[in-house]
Amino acid sequence: MFNKLSLTLALVVVISLSGERAFAQEKRPMVRLARLVIDPGQLEQYKAILKEEAETSVRVEPGVLTLYAVSEKDNPTHFTILEIYADSTAYKAHLKTPHFLKYKTSTKDMVRSLELVETVPLMPDMKIKDGGSALRREK
Repeated sequence: MFNKLSLTLALVVVISLSGERAFAQEKRPMVRLARLVIDPGQLEQYKAILKEEAETSVRVEPGVLTLYAVSEKDNPTHFTILEIYADSTAYKAHLKTPHFLKYKTSTKDMVRSLELVETVPLMPDMKIKDGGSALRREK
């Protein structure tokens, strides 16, 4: 009797801890890199569309923490975007927003290649300083 009770309690603890781990993994920040190569003839138009989409996403979606885009100095058609979402749920919601869908539709013929790189944050609690730039933009 004691062994059955002990085994049952141990199973309940293991199942409970497994559920907590799964929940914690779901609520972890999702960080990835998007690497793109853009058609040189459409570069300026692409940058304008990207800027509008990224700024809108960060401004209106609480789960979009960062969309930080850079282009290579020696290859200005090569972009890398650091994407940080509160969790995978926020990312999935982002993909369904009107501004993201507009970006995808508007740029589909501009993007020559796209590589999405899933990452593992080494310091998931590290914060990105704003430096007041968001405040300056809103004024």
